[in-house]
Amino acid sequence: MSMQALPELQPICCGSDAPPMPVSAAAEVAERFRALADPTRVAIVNRLAGADELCVCDLNAAFDLSQPTISHHLKILREAGLVESARRGTWAYYRLVPGTLDELRATLGG
Repeated sequence: MSMQALPELQPICCGSDAPPMPVSAAAEVAERFRALADPTRVAIVNRLAGADELCVCDLNAAFDLSQPTISHHLKILREAGLVESARRGTWAYYRLVPGTLDELRATLGG
């Protein structure tokens, strides 16, 4: 019985050579995208992307929303791991978690 070489596998039509994403990583990414599924939260992330950090008072002034509503949106972004905060006196300062947006961009193939 002679051994023949296996034929070279061709890429699957519409397929990808990227390894499958682990379920835990997919769940984390989905949670981040879920947090960004609101226009106000996207706008907050956009503002934070243009600054090192912003005081919550600046965010309150930038949107026609009540302070509790802004705080609610920031809480969702913080829980999703997109933003982090630091307290200084009576104010909280927010910034994007470094590298998070790059990770989301990479997930989309960008």
